[in-house]
Amino acid sequence: MSGTENNRLAALIEEELARPADAAAYKVVEAIRAEHGDAVRAILFYGSCRRAAQPDGVLDFYILVDDYRGYHRNLFRSLTNMLLPPDVSFLRAGDAAAGHDFQQGGGAPGIAAKITVISCDQFSRRVRPDAIDTTLWARFTQPSSLLYAADESAKRQVLADLMMAVRTACGWAVKCAPAASSSPLFWDQLFSMTYGAELRVERGNRPQLIYDNDADYYDGIFNALELDLPRTRINPAPAAWAFRRMAGKVLSVLRLCKAAFTFKGGVDYLLWKIERHSGAALTLRPWQYRHPILAAPQLLYRLLRQGVLR
Repeated sequence: MSGTENNRLAALIEEELARPADAAAYKVVEAIRAEHGDAVRAILFYGSCRRAAQPDGVLDFYILVDDYRGYHRNLFRSLTNMLLPPDVSFLRAGDAAAGHDFQQGGGAPGIAAKITVISCDQFSRRVRPDAIDTTLWARFTQPSSLLYAADESAKRQVLADLMMAVRTACGWAVKCAPAASSSPLFWDQLFSMTYGAELRVERGNRPQLIYDNDADYYDGIFNALELDLPRTRINPAPAAWAFRRMAGKVLSVLRLCKAAFTFKGGVDYLLWKIERHSGAALTLRPWQYRHPILAAPQLLYRLLRQGVLR
């Protein structure tokens, strides 16, 4: 990437990182910092509630930390996060009694937030082009707001990581997708690829909706990186992408299994997520609530058969 391209990309991402959020998002940040203090290096706010400014939804946050033990204060949770990052929990800011529990349908007081925790080192490694897991760089190609940084060094590192995420995403799209002459087509192809590497409950038009929500941002990246220029695909990587696509499905299943042990209220949260993004309401029997791991194969088959998971 040339210096000019690098500067244009940095300016675009910095502008988004500085974008202010609704007051509800800052209340969640305050609650996280009050509980975890110096263990937190940076807090990123992203997702549908950021795009639509919906403080009454479930707000999405990524928490970057230096040390898992310092954040979790629990050896088991620290180890599971280190071995299979990230860790996901639920928080209702302003309602200490609710803790990290999720109740389907809401009703409890406080601001609802999904909290995802990963170390700074693992975050940086997972946005690089050689990363097996596509989840992080796919997610943070999309815009986010930096609502807290411990210091200037943390802020610079977040910017560098998000620039790497964008370069990684666009690089894979150039290698694996047909040449796109327009920004909307390029991003539709890219997000279709990355959604295909996960177990998703999104509707089929989700890539288009993501582009439409932040078209100026994506067009800015497309133009900054001059992705419309003719280029020879010297290193097409269908085999490398096929491997990542398969690995992504496996990682999605493993994370669901981990959530059953580490995410209190995780089953209700997943049911809510499925219904919100696909429109399909899933009802579980009592034994399936009690034994989500044993019930998982049957439920996955049901979702695949109904076309909810892709």
